[in-house]
Amino acid sequence: MIAAHSPPWWIGFLSGYFPGWLVSAVVLTGAALLALLFHRTFMRMVRRLIGQQHVFVQSLISRVFGATRFALVLAAVALALPMAPLSGATASLIAEALAVCFVLLIGWAAITAIELAGDFYVRRFCIDVADNLMARKHLTQVRVLRRVGETIVAMITVAAALMSVPAVRQFGVSLIASAGAAGIVVGLAARPILTNLIAGVQIAITQPIRIGDAVVVENEWGWIEEITGTYVVVKIWDWRRLVVPISYFLEKPFQNWTRMSAELIGTVLLWVDYTTPVDRVREALADIVKNSKLWDGRVVNMQVTDASDRAIQLRALASARNSQDVWDLRCAIREKLIAFLQEAYPDALPKQRMEAERLDAGAADLAGLGQSERKNFAEAGKQSHR
Repeated sequence: MIAAHSPPWWIGFLSGYFPGWLVSAVVLTGAALLALLFHRTFMRMVRRLIGQQHVFVQSLISRVFGATRFALVLAAVALALPMAPLSGATASLIAEALAVCFVLLIGWAAITAIELAGDFYVRRFCIDVADNLMARKHLTQVRVLRRVGETIVAMITVAAALMSVPAVRQFGVSLIASAGAAGIVVGLAARPILTNLIAGVQIAITQPIRIGDAVVVENEWGWIEEITGTYVVVKIWDWRRLVVPISYFLEKPFQNWTRMSAELIGTVLLWVDYTTPVDRVREALADIVKNSKLWDGRVVNMQVTDASDRAIQLRALASARNSQDVWDLRCAIREKLIAFLQEAYPDALPKQRMEAERLDAGAADLAGLGQSERKNFAEAGKQSHR
């Protein structure tokens, strides 16, 4: 309820010449404009005092800019409301609207505080290095938990804003207290959201995936680019994006190439002929890998892993610092080994062998024939073939 008040003399003077609603609109709008002007001037002064060298502090100011502006405008309108020549019902309606805005402001401030706390925490870690396992671990935890926290705060804020209105308050209380069909319908409708929300918390704690992990999902190879409260974005090697529900990574199997560390062992398979000198190919592999900047100096090996009736299979192994390097190293090994075999051992390619039996008696009879007889014999063979 709005208390009785006596407006300033200039408000009464203006009310004698203009409608009350117009004077009230001018008063409230003027208070909001003055608040905006004061906020803009104050923020400019703060930015100049801080300086451009403090990048993180400047980013913090940018984050709180909208919330502080909204809070200042809300406070100015609330202070100017008693001076406006409004009726009791109109003033009460505006006061309720201000109360709802105040609740939304608290939720906005809470979400901004969560974002600032997350940014302040992850700024200690650098993800642009080769060994970034610890950085990706903390970055994933902060991002997922921040999304979950923001979702919870947003739901509570909206519920509190609706409960601040008397007409909606009774409906909300009865809806929350009811355990009938309405509660069942709401529970079923919210089940996917709650499932993904709980899955997000589990992923943040157990971390089967992290930001930047190299994974194979649905037979697609890529990197974890984004983890939200409901879905995960996988950046595929050809720059496509695979969007997967976050619960997928708790319910279905997938490959994580960087689960424990970023180092990987790449595999190259080659089918060659039985006459190929494996030792020479192994030496060529060692030379190729040692001259490559992609090799991390840990693993290089070649073995015969399979044999068929036509060829043998060579498996070349080499390690690299991360998934991108191991992919490029595998391609380089494959290309250079093929070039080596083509140059040094061109007969090393798989062959299809055939055995032809010689009919000695028939060949001797054919050799005893003259040229004309051989020609006639050949023509007769063509006619019989037709």
